[in-house]
Amino acid sequence: MEFWKILVLFFCAFLGGCAIFLVKSDKSKLLKLILSFSGAYLFAITVLHLIPDAYHGVDAHDIGIYILIGFMIQVFLEQFSHGVEHGHMHHHHEHGHGRVFPYGIMISLCLHAFLEGMPLAKEHHNELIFGIALHHIPAAFALASILLQNHYRSGHLLLYVGIFAIMAPLGFLLSYGISNGSIGGIEMYFNKMMGIVIGIFLHISTTILFESSVDHKFTRRKMIAVICGLAVALLGFYTGGH
Repeated sequence: MEFWKILVLFFCAFLGGCAIFLVKSDKSKLLKLILSFSGAYLFAITVLHLIPDAYHGVDAHDIGIYILIGFMIQVFLEQFSHGVEHGHMHHHHEHGHGRVFPYGIMISLCLHAFLEGMPLAKEHHNELIFGIALHHIPAAFALASILLQNHYRSGHLLLYVGIFAIMAPLGFLLSYGISNGSIGGIEMYFNKMMGIVIGIFLHISTTILFESSVDHKFTRRKMIAVICGLAVALLGFYTGGH
């Protein structure tokens, strides 16, 4: 097992949440560019690697069903997360001025991150680690922003960001056990689980790329970030022996 994957996943998300103390504005241009880059990278990796691999195996004919299930799972999760996994920041003050814990956001965001960590169990999916890690930076930042808006102390804020940050590594560890047959002997279901993750990735990445901005246009910087994300994914694809 490669523990560097766990470290990269955890610390990118955790430090992304910690950045709330350094970047007072919730409209950081840098984070938006990182989000655009990672969205394009995730989409390209999904198309170039995950989908072909999922259809290369036993019972591949029904993988499309699981991709659709994954897509709809993400649609459902967003009813509670309000797009935080896309790096969106929202104000969540309710009646009164006390602290309000965003249970729906926290639970759906953690489940989302847990599922995203699962494809990393395959060694030839190493190129995916950086796209997921980058994608979690603005998500963690958005979560920290919401907690800060709801008057959470720094210690509690870091605790919840840490919980979110550990979810993708836990997904990786579970998937690693399944793919190696060490957990319950259910490795036969690995490709179907990957189909669900593919559906989630397709929803997340396309939403990041194509959701409307304020002026409904791609800025020049966002276009450059998207092109760079696609270029890095293609570079890894062709240098990886494909």
